[in-house]
Amino acid sequence: MLTMRKLSPQRLWLLACYAAAAAALFSAPLYLSDFRLNLLAKFLAFAIVALGLDLIWGYTGILSLGHGIFFGLGAYAMAMYLKLEASGGKLPDFMGWSGLSELPIFWKPFESFGFAVLMGILIPAALALFLGYFTFRNRIRGVYFTILTQALVIITTTLLVGQQAYTGGTNGVTGFSKILGEPIASPDTKRMLYWVTAAVLVAVFILCRYVVKSRFGKVLRAIRDGENRVRFIGYNPAVYQMVVFTMSAAIAGIAGMLFVLHVGIISPSMMGIVPSIEMVLWVAIGGRGTLIGAALGAVLMNWAKSEFSTTYPQGWTYFLGGVFILVVVFLPNGVAGLAAKLKFRKKKEERSEPEHERVEYSAM
Repeated sequence: MLTMRKLSPQRLWLLACYAAAAAALFSAPLYLSDFRLNLLAKFLAFAIVALGLDLIWGYTGILSLGHGIFFGLGAYAMAMYLKLEASGGKLPDFMGWSGLSELPIFWKPFESFGFAVLMGILIPAALALFLGYFTFRNRIRGVYFTILTQALVIITTTLLVGQQAYTGGTNGVTGFSKILGEPIASPDTKRMLYWVTAAVLVAVFILCRYVVKSRFGKVLRAIRDGENRVRFIGYNPAVYQMVVFTMSAAIAGIAGMLFVLHVGIISPSMMGIVPSIEMVLWVAIGGRGTLIGAALGAVLMNWAKSEFSTTYPQGWTYFLGGVFILVVVFLPNGVAGLAAKLKFRKKKEERSEPEHERVEYSAM
């Protein structure tokens, strides 16, 4: 009976849709130009950070306007490796311009690709754990937590801009040419990086779906809907909030590392308040609390942004703003919410029986 329930038509249809989406995703290099493929790869990196943000906002009720920091820290970790790889053992150019004569000691471990990947995950996670420990334990939530995350953005970006000799300042870190000895601008390398990004997106989606469907995910939703009730029945919401916030930051760090591989630059402006707010908009427009909606929202909104700016370079912001307004007014639950609404309406129609049929049945 359990097997039959798992293989219900609805579940099979859902699995078929996922399989079709995955097939289209991994076959994209066959029908997209190199430029479009690189754009899509960047959008997929954004979809990864949107998944992590949906975990804490859509399922736990924690609104963070500082996720650009975790995204940027992961990007900087990978950028440090790429810059050292491109420098070929020499001092990075921006350090020489700033008066440094030797490589700073904290840069040296980033000569290793593995160390850079590890730090791209651990540094954002450690910062989130540190912030979450002092905020969630003291029951700081709601708008106060949101303000704290924005303050973190301002502090971090100011620090990065001020330490130009070590971080590149406002210009950031760029000028990458190789990754693991291979030319990063090569079409073959770009395709491989795209497939890696797509695979990571699928893996993160599966992980997040497993989390939200587990007992841990049920507690997260209970915290979102009534934190005091969860505390009353014996759970410690602070522990769950810290864990999911740390997990979300680590996912954002992974997305940042992939982003810098496709874009070729990371600067403080890419991790400020505006990018952090845009991440929240992706989740809201796609549909918070749905995972697939968050990923779709990131891809669709960035695709719309790219298309509008190309077609209407003078007024593309008006078109994009119009899309935001239409979604907020007519689709308050996001794009994914529209599918759920149609599904609910169909079930309602199937359950409702026409009047003449009821008369016939009663006569029989």
